[in-house]
Amino acid sequence: MPARARKPVAAALEVERVQTGVKIEKRLLKVLKALAEYLDMTLGDLLEGVVLHAFEGKAPFERATLARIEQLKKIYGLELDARHSHRLREREAT
Repeated sequence: MPARARKPVAAALEVERVQTGVKIEKRLLKVLKALAEYLDMTLGDLLEGVVLHAFEGKAPFERATLARIEQLKKIYGLELDARHSHRLREREAT
């Protein structure tokens, strides 16, 4: 049985990152932060990867990571999914 071919490691690319202030749904942020921690990466790195995959129409996560995301969604009470993405509105301040 042949050895599994390894993908060559790409050289690091130098980029300019900027600090940004975005509002995001609270439970969604908790799941993203927990997932970044689980994957041992920063939240920014996770978001960049998700967006770059989405821009190419590719799925950003493997089956095992999707299972972990489902666990985290249950932990943090996140019931939102893609169907909700264009219907979210911010709660009125009281």
